[in-house]
Amino acid sequence: MRVRILGAGIVGLSVADELIRRGNEVTVVDPAPGSGASYAAAGMLSPAGEAWYGEEDLTRLCLSSLALWPDFAARLGVAVHTRGTLLVGVDAGDVQQVERQLSVLDLAGVSYERLLRRELVAREPGLGRVAGGAFLAEDHSVDPRAVVASLLERVGDRVGLDESAGRAAGAARRRRVETNTLTVIATGAQLPAPYSSLIRPVRGDVVRVRTQERVERTVRAWAHGEQIYVVPRIKSDEVVIGATTEERDGPLLPTVEGVWRLLDSARRVVPALDRASVVEVTSRDRPGTADNLPLVGPTHEPGVVLAAGAYRNGVLLAPLIAQLVADHIETGSVESAVDPRRFRTKEDG
Repeated sequence: MRVRILGAGIVGLSVADELIRRGNEVTVVDPAPGSGASYAAAGMLSPAGEAWYGEEDLTRLCLSSLALWPDFAARLGVAVHTRGTLLVGVDAGDVQQVERQLSVLDLAGVSYERLLRRELVAREPGLGRVAGGAFLAEDHSVDPRAVVASLLERVGDRVGLDESAGRAAGAARRRRVETNTLTVIATGAQLPAPYSSLIRPVRGDVVRVRTQERVERTVRAWAHGEQIYVVPRIKSDEVVIGATTEERDGPLLPTVEGVWRLLDSARRVVPALDRASVVEVTSRDRPGTADNLPLVGPTHEPGVVLAAGAYRNGVLLAPLIAQLVADHIETGSVESAVDPRRFRTKEDG
């Protein structure tokens, strides 16, 4: 099968790698590989931390993809941070949010360890005045930039940089008369027509800092009602702090208000971050859908497959999306929960 993939973020490149492994002829088109949401992402592999009411299918898919990550990471030669994740509430109201999260995990059958303040500080000595929380032993993290770099090396010269995804999409439709030619659209928060209405861009600001104070585990916290995560990198003094969630247009530039909220909340959770050096502030759009489930599978157009809409879980879901796309190309199978045909595009009427 000849497959043309539009988009060289972590999802598009993972699909390319899987298809190449299965013997397909693959080309990838992206004018700036790895520069979208994959570049800003913290890389949490966190199905428990992301689980919520009414999103049982998403939790199931995230847990399935997490199980693929050990082999996926080994194949790519990237390290996974496996010290688990602390779920933390700074005050009593925040602990209520933690308890809501844990009740979702009870319904999903996901294990956790509820911890008192002193037990949380024993796991992460740098924590500030927190009121309570839990330990999610199976929620890990990875550096998405390292993953993208490895995937680009594996995919090699099959990545083309000389045309935009939009032009490529139009050309792909003109080429569908060719035998055994298929197009996979994995262009993140900006899908080409007629699929653009299926995605809503959700802006997120992320701050990267360097600190001499070691952060041992990922910390996901509520700090006086603000949600925050602090994600350390393995064998590095870098810590990723994120992320705002705003549905706004305009240039991909962080806002003063968004960055202030992130840093203020982060220093309440880990006070030593007061002394950290800010090295990068990034703003990118996440690809959201109406039901927060990805769009993976066939469209109403013959020969066009979507691998999009992973929203906050693009890094976590990348190996599963790659398998689902490859399985569909080989056998026609479709995971019903993420079938793009559950929505109608503007062109469908």
